[in-house]
Amino acid sequence: MVILNRIYTRTGDDGTTALGSGERRPKYDLRVSAYGTVDETNAVIGVARLHLAQAPAIDAMLGRVQNDLFDLGADLAVPQREGKAERLRVLTTQVERLEQDIDVLNADLAPLNSFILPGGTPAAAYLHLARTVCRRAERMVVELASQPDEPVSDAAVQYLNRLSDFLFVAGRSVNDNGARDVLWVPGQNR
Repeated sequence: MVILNRIYTRTGDDGTTALGSGERRPKYDLRVSAYGTVDETNAVIGVARLHLAQAPAIDAMLGRVQNDLFDLGADLAVPQREGKAERLRVLTTQVERLEQDIDVLNADLAPLNSFILPGGTPAAAYLHLARTVCRRAERMVVELASQPDEPVSDAAVQYLNRLSDFLFVAGRSVNDNGARDVLWVPGQNR
């Protein structure tokens, strides 16, 4: 259980922040940016959920995703080091659950014969926004994982990759299973 009695600590006034390990890093550090962008993804999903009163099953899926994203932020905030006690990590079972949710939603979708533009319903537009923020988080996490001495679990990378797929499918699903998708028309405005 996390207890937050004081919201401000003044410890970040020098431009640094503490990782979950206690190590201090600049606020622009790639690891901090990566878990901050995961947090952004979570916030956009929260806005999308405001528009899902008519889609309780998708809302429930997104509620699980939001909790997973806090797990992922905790995972990224504590670099895995040899000889250190294990902390909260994203698991492959969380990735597998996303795959199952994608399959459930995708089964009812109209086939695509074009790329789609973000839009349609408000919920779909926000889910597409969440998808793009998630892709940015994924790029940052992959870059972080490529750095020496910056361990990132495979499951963390896989989760973000699968989440962006889920958000795409969920966006189509809340667009009346693709009937309200806005299709890209190549060269339409030439």
